[in-house]
Amino acid sequence: LGIKLENVTLDMLGTAKKVEITKENTTIVDGAGKKKEIEGRVGQIKQQIEETTSDYDREKLQERLAKLAGGVAVIRVGGSTEVEVKERKDRVDDALNATRAAVEEGIVPGGGTALARASNFINAKGVNADQEAGINIIRRALQAPLRQIAQNAGAEASIVAGKVLEAKSASFGFNAQTGEYGDMITMGIVDPVKVVRTALEDAASIAGLLITTEAMVAEAPKKESAAPAMPDMGGMGGMGGMM
Repeated sequence: LGIKLENVTLDMLGTAKKVEITKENTTIVDGAGKKKEIEGRVGQIKQQIEETTSDYDREKLQERLAKLAGGVAVIRVGGSTEVEVKERKDRVDDALNATRAAVEEGIVPGGGTALARASNFINAKGVNADQEAGINIIRRALQAPLRQIAQNAGAEASIVAGKVLEAKSASFGFNAQTGEYGDMITMGIVDPVKVVRTALEDAASIAGLLITTEAMVAEAPKKESAAPAMPDMGGMGGMGGMM
């Protein structure tokens, strides 16, 4: 704001219920700033976002706008044991990250439905057998999350995939928790677009790397050993030791 630190006076400072400062972030909880001044600053930042031509500056201004216009919530996580508390905290962190991603780019039907439905729209034709094989691999890969979810739930993956792909509704999918089919959006089963997109992009990047790699190092597959033989029961084996 053009004011040097040595020129700041006490009347310029505000109040807050709690302030947490870390190496990377400063969090102000229940700040008591003047609403009109905050609204004025918000309007100024919005104007700067419209005028800037730099993607980096726009992203930083949007972050600043979100922090000024939004609020701060404190989520308290409890449990009977330390392990339970940590597990619940991890779930809360996952939910927060998913929510942030959803706010940025929106949502799509979850449970692997969006990717599986996208495989129906791959109409590319290869000019040779190798390209055709690659196109078919992508189609199959897009259906893999849905098939794996169905398999993990004890359902027949091919049947689930067939029903989802044949459905007319783009949001029709398989609820692995209940074993029922229906509208995934209505059932509250959604995925952030950003998560689905980045997963697909990263998978394509790794696949491209593997194609151009001459050699890879991996663990040798282990053969499942047969069930161990029953221990020797001494004289009990054939009852021959009994008199």
